[in-house]
Amino acid sequence: MKGRSSFKVQREFPAIRKRYWGCRFWGRGYFSTTNGAITEDIVLQYLEQHISDPTGVRWDGCRSPQTASQCATLAVLKTQVKERASMGEVTIIGVDLAKNVFQVHGAAADGSLLFRKKLSRSQFARFMAEHPPCLVAMEACAGAHHWAREMSRHGHEVRLIAPHYVKPFIKRQKNDAADAEAIVEAALRPTMRFAEPKSADQQARAVAFRTREQLVKQRTEAVNALRSHLYEFGYIAPVGIGYVPRLERVVEDPDAGIPDLAREICRMLLEQIAQLTDRINALKARIAAMSNEAEMPRRLQTMPGVGPITALAVETFAPPMEQFRRGCDFAAWLGLVPRQHSSGGKQRLGKTSKMEQRDIRRLLVTGATAVIRWASRRGAPAGSWLARMLERKPIPIVAVALANKMARGIWAMLSRDEDYHGPVLIGA
Repeated sequence: MKGRSSFKVQREFPAIRKRYWGCRFWGRGYFSTTNGAITEDIVLQYLEQHISDPTGVRWDGCRSPQTASQCATLAVLKTQVKERASMGEVTIIGVDLAKNVFQVHGAAADGSLLFRKKLSRSQFARFMAEHPPCLVAMEACAGAHHWAREMSRHGHEVRLIAPHYVKPFIKRQKNDAADAEAIVEAALRPTMRFAEPKSADQQARAVAFRTREQLVKQRTEAVNALRSHLYEFGYIAPVGIGYVPRLERVVEDPDAGIPDLAREICRMLLEQIAQLTDRINALKARIAAMSNEAEMPRRLQTMPGVGPITALAVETFAPPMEQFRRGCDFAAWLGLVPRQHSSGGKQRLGKTSKMEQRDIRRLLVTGATAVIRWASRRGAPAGSWLARMLERKPIPIVAVALANKMARGIWAMLSRDEDYHGPVLIGA
């Protein structure tokens, strides 16, 4: 077949006959196998051999028979062979997530680069499904938990890293490829902290929690707008949702001296506040039902200052307590410890760090403030920790300190599977 095709090509193209006179027109080797016996290793071995010596042994003085298109084709094949051969050595893959275009960085165990790819959303899903199981590192951002579940379903080990832990590993210019490389560098650090991938149920509870917060914020904006509008006509009311009926009576009073246009707009705001209140109450009831059904939220609600919303937030946003060695580590993760700026053996402590999870921290501080308000009205037990703190420190500082103690108590309750025992007011 090679000989007959060579003669035919040389007859139709005399220039080629002159160029390859005395040389071999086709490669010297051949490939044969039985049907169904072709494996990937056989194909790769043949391609590597053909690329290294595509035309076989040539006589001295003969020019290379490779045309420009042949050289380009062989170069592409060589690149593909090397890439496929390196796939088996991939230890970790760093992924820079986006909406449509994903940057993938494959590296060996020592961090050396093996491949870089820019893939679309569908290409990325197909590529990771076909790739052998390995370690996949991503930033803990929007969509990361979804892709973490998908990667785990394909047999990959997933590690999520907080974005502010990845930033120090970016070299000079920032782009998607540099971000993917930095993710790999950060994931290979032995002391790096990783986030726990969330399940679909946890994300559903997070959606309920975030939606309630959004509705409360919208209602607060509407109430503030109503108070501001009525203030322009000389009517004021204290801050709080409980004083909205007072404003409603002013709006409906025909002798209030409010123009019809302003009265109509105020009625629109009142309708919006009523609708938002109904939705907030419905979500609150749903959250309370979920908190009472699950074991962990039920146990957390035995602590003073922890309600259904706080218990649900701890279950949704907090990682497993096995990641923390002690309660103060969990309090530090919530950002309820002083920020350190120590050097030279001299300890410098500042304000609270406010690191990591702000939702749980805010709810714990709110619950601690409610406990302090209750203790201020009824009086804290004489000689208790809370009584001594209220004598020396302002209430905001005491609230943060009590929230710290509550966080440590939550860690102890969840680590030991115990209900709360011992009043907060007397805690040492």
